[in-house]
Amino acid sequence: MEYEFISLEVKDEVAVLTFNRPDALNALTQTMHEELRSALGRLMTGKLTARCLLITGAGRGFSAGADLVDTLSTPDGGPPDLGEVLERDYNPLVTMLSNLEMPVVAAVNGPCAGAGMSLALACDIVIAGRSASFFQAFANVGLVPDAGSSFFLPRLTGRIRAARMMMLAEKIPAEQALEWGFVSYVVDDDALLDEAMKIAGKLANGPTASLVSIRRMLQAAESNSLDEQLEMERQLQQKAGYGEDFAEGVKAFREKRKPVFKGR
Repeated sequence: MEYEFISLEVKDEVAVLTFNRPDALNALTQTMHEELRSALGRLMTGKLTARCLLITGAGRGFSAGADLVDTLSTPDGGPPDLGEVLERDYNPLVTMLSNLEMPVVAAVNGPCAGAGMSLALACDIVIAGRSASFFQAFANVGLVPDAGSSFFLPRLTGRIRAARMMMLAEKIPAEQALEWGFVSYVVDDDALLDEAMKIAGKLANGPTASLVSIRRMLQAAESNSLDEQLEMERQLQQKAGYGEDFAEGVKAFREKRKPVFKGR
């Protein structure tokens, strides 16, 4: 399926989704959101088969966030209903990423700002090129963080660092983002996609059902009580113990070989 402002292709069971408006630093428009929902929908329904999703941006940036010209356009020239924009476009996108039945990796090249940063934070593994930067730009235009930033960032960095980024609109370079805990790896720019594909490939060849359960456990851990989390572990471990991948993992361990997981 051809898209205008994104691309989606599968390489060795890794679905590579690329924001493709490089002249606009991959700023997100309503059309892009429609295309992104379509692409993720194909993965969620199995119309396109993959076991890991890798998200990156074409050109010199990951995403500058919302395209303000597109977002601010209204038929009568009045102020836009930004709550409606979030409800229509951004919130469903973050929810779809969160509910995806596979690990999600972000390969962040260059600027990653606003809602673009929100989407990166929604991923499980974030790999940044050394020239990447992260920017909660909302306060600069009199807005508040959205697309999940106010949920993800404080949990990853702590409230004080999140307030610094959000209230002062301070741009954070890749190495500092790694130190603050919202980036998993920092690599040389020219090695970014290769390194990201290696990590995504490892995930795609891993025990997919187990990895999805780990996603769910991590998502629940921030709000669950200890008893609730222990019960969740019990239920998901019970399910994993009946899986084909566990049987293969034990067999491979006994045979002193690398397991060949099927994702079941």
